[in-house]
Amino acid sequence: MTTAARDEAARRRTFAVISHPDAGKSTLTEALALHARVINEAGAIHGKAGRKSTVSDWMDIEKARGISISSAALQFTYGDAVINLVDTPGHADFSEDTYRVLAAVDSAVMLVDAAKGMEPQTLKLFQVCRHRGIPVLTVINKWDRPGLEALQLMDEVRDKTGLEPTPLTWPVGIAGDFRGVIDRRTGEFVKFTRTAGGATIAPERAMSPAEAAESEGDAWTFAVEESELLDAMGQVHDQDAFLNGKTTPVLFGSAVLNFGVRQLLDTLLELAPPPGARPDEKGEPRELDQPFSAFVFKVQAGMDSAHRDRLAFVRVCSGVFERGSVVTHASTGKPFATKYAQQVFGRERSTVDVAYPGDVVGLVNASSLRVGDSLYVDDPVTFPPIPSFAPEHFAVVRAKDSGRYKQFRRGIEQLEQEGVVQVLRSDLRGDQAPVLAAVGPMQFEVATHRMEHEFTAPVTMDRLEYTLARKTDRIWAKVLDRESGVEVLERGDGELLALFAGSWRLNRVLRDHPDVLLEPLVAASE
Repeated sequence: MTTAARDEAARRRTFAVISHPDAGKSTLTEALALHARVINEAGAIHGKAGRKSTVSDWMDIEKARGISISSAALQFTYGDAVINLVDTPGHADFSEDTYRVLAAVDSAVMLVDAAKGMEPQTLKLFQVCRHRGIPVLTVINKWDRPGLEALQLMDEVRDKTGLEPTPLTWPVGIAGDFRGVIDRRTGEFVKFTRTAGGATIAPERAMSPAEAAESEGDAWTFAVEESELLDAMGQVHDQDAFLNGKTTPVLFGSAVLNFGVRQLLDTLLELAPPPGARPDEKGEPRELDQPFSAFVFKVQAGMDSAHRDRLAFVRVCSGVFERGSVVTHASTGKPFATKYAQQVFGRERSTVDVAYPGDVVGLVNASSLRVGDSLYVDDPVTFPPIPSFAPEHFAVVRAKDSGRYKQFRRGIEQLEQEGVVQVLRSDLRGDQAPVLAAVGPMQFEVATHRMEHEFTAPVTMDRLEYTLARKTDRIWAKVLDRESGVEVLERGDGELLALFAGSWRLNRVLRDHPDVLLEPLVAASE
């Protein structure tokens, strides 16, 4: 069994797709699944009349708004490899969900819009990957549309991230005139042909340099000259530098046309690291061949409207997962039965009997599990916790219909356990009027939508003037509660948070009480 864990882990590639909003993450997810031949036709662009929504965007509000709100896990095979792909929210309001996903992957694919370059959210995500030691492979997307020059984009990546871009492919044709790519390691030209709406795999033709020169003329000559310039500047792939976070391999493509998608899949299998030993909270490695262990990085309800069940996404870290086995819940020491374990493909699910390191497994009706929890068999282990971000938006939530208080309470508890919002309570406000805290205001929109449609408990939200939160203790809470523009509430994990109506109010308290205990939380921009 230990040999199986190592052998199977070597076949796995577990990665996240991350980027700025509207850079094409969900479209790329579809294109990857299409090239792996696990779907027959891509939805391409979601949220528009007459077009299909993507496999990974399944919530009604996602389809209506055309954005990804919750992370979605997709597993499929490609050749002899097993792909665990986690699509993430691109909107900055959902930074916490993206951060949780990055705790569960071994590498990341960063999409950069060819017309917009390195946008603020893209840069933040690069920084999170660097902090976590996650190798990043960059895809310049939307090369079929007018955009920046290829060399200019390389300069942006280098200047803004500190990573040296090492293109593996180079576009033939300027942005908006995408003919194909040079494979910089072989010198061949890969010519792409469009299909109707980009709904099927785009045909490719490999051509020699001589054939490419005859076919593409000046566009080929110009691309070759730029590629040779990259050679002269030393921008060639080095595997150790990539794994150590010093370089980022670059590919050019168009997810909506399925151009360059095969090259991305092949590159992931060749260059992206397979699962390895994962450090526990003490920094000790949990080796792949040790008994089963995993941690929860996502909890999601409402994926099956017929059953109203709750799914906990766990990343297998070591050993072999066997459905039906009894594992230990590290935080409580209690047994947890795994009778209902599933692999996930968007909203579709199938029973999984066995899983290996790197796999993402959905545990059904996992009401006792929360984000960051660890599970194990035999050898105890606790993996590092996943921190909550500092909220910047606050609102009091109340049930519109007092007769539906049970549904209201159940819904609020569910959203809290999933990490959709942070829920703050106090004796003064009572259970019927908790305070919701969020990184971005769109989290309130999601909470309102789900309370009404999933829990049949419509709510009202009244925004509060607070903009800052700091951790404190019970001794100082009594002092802070007497200050105007300050309120202390308790979060579900037992932390006491002092809320302030702006930095001026915080500075005033610090001046009046220089010894006050006020610890910052992790900022969403870190």
